[in-house]
Amino acid sequence: MFTQDAVKQLSAYLNEPAWMLEFRLKAFEIYEQLPMPTIQDEAWRRTNIRRLKLDAIGPSVNGDAGQVAYPATLSTQLADVPAGGELVMVDGVVKSYRLSEEVAAQGVIFCDMSTAVAQHPELVQKYFMTTAVLPDEGKFAALHAAFWRGGTFIYVPKNVKVAAPLHTALWNAGGKTFTHTLVVLDTGAEAVFSDEYGSPKDANGQFLHNGAVELLVGDNASLTYASIQEFGDNMWQFSHERGRVGRDGKLDWILSIMGTGLIKAFQTSELDGAGSWARMSGLFFGDKRQHFDLDTQQNHNAPRTTSDLLYKGALKHQARSVWQGMIKALPGSQQIDGFQANRNLLLEDTARADSIPGLEIEADDVRCTHASTVGNLDPQEVFYLMSRGITREMAVRMVVQGFFDPVMQRIPFEGVRLRIADQISEKVGVWRSRL
Repeated sequence: MFTQDAVKQLSAYLNEPAWMLEFRLKAFEIYEQLPMPTIQDEAWRRTNIRRLKLDAIGPSVNGDAGQVAYPATLSTQLADVPAGGELVMVDGVVKSYRLSEEVAAQGVIFCDMSTAVAQHPELVQKYFMTTAVLPDEGKFAALHAAFWRGGTFIYVPKNVKVAAPLHTALWNAGGKTFTHTLVVLDTGAEAVFSDEYGSPKDANGQFLHNGAVELLVGDNASLTYASIQEFGDNMWQFSHERGRVGRDGKLDWILSIMGTGLIKAFQTSELDGAGSWARMSGLFFGDKRQHFDLDTQQNHNAPRTTSDLLYKGALKHQARSVWQGMIKALPGSQQIDGFQANRNLLLEDTARADSIPGLEIEADDVRCTHASTVGNLDPQEVFYLMSRGITREMAVRMVVQGFFDPVMQRIPFEGVRLRIADQISEKVGVWRSRL
């Protein structure tokens, strides 16, 4: 059960300082005050979570499953060069950790969140859920703030270009994780970071992942962040994710979502400084009865800012996707360029995609556009490939891979592209067996 005593028990188990316990307790007060979202709420109108047995799942207090083995693929090299740091966690418990001497000598901090609380309290207090994701953003944001456990902390000092990519893998074996990712790049810093999530495919019962991602990019800094999610179909995933970009900063944000039974994610880029740039590239593939609800915002809070969003999804069986996008321009945010596009491919008539772009413009010197499409697999494309001697199964796979290619080309690492391509092929293969 999610109770105040459970909050205290978790904080005591992690041997946290008094200020973090106080933070958790305040967040729990917010959690108790906020109602559970329903389809009466606009943001949740197309996603019904009444079957979620939240209290039956309960918090992850002591990490009992921390000794469970995890797949070897979690530590597989994804970047084109050796990683400068690697962290593998199971249910919020560190299983393996490595930071190269070269990266450590640069003054880069790369560790799990609990270690950061203990060893770098001044940085955590300054940035943890204070400027990006806030505890009062919603019921699940408050629940996360009260019961977070595990996750990654990265701090890159001023003008430091991290010598090699960083990689974290988070495995949910015990049925409940509340991981937190906090990345802070100081002025002029540069980093590349990949964040991987997974859980068993054959597990029974309801699993829960309630996470948060905070990406803070300073003035003239540059962050490339790739999130790869492949949870089992019994997972309920709720996530609040926000990137903030300072003057002339750059955020290249890549998301791959293949797993979960249901996901509701709020993903926001905040362009806070003049000349800042953010690109959000997402792809998802749903089958069976998977339900993906992605709520994105591109907020232009300063002049001469640029945002570019491209999300592509394929669906089959009874899978459903909901994408709600919004580009906002505040008064005074002149000479901005905002673009968003959501493309959906339905492989079977039983699948459904709702695509809802939006603009909220309060400035008069802007270029903001959006695009949205939902279409079926083109039988002529499949027939054309078959007429060249290609089997129907391979033709379908080629068409689907080609559909995702514009997003795949935005991914800077071949290892990440190959991992996602394998996941797409596996999804297509399940559908192929039903032809």
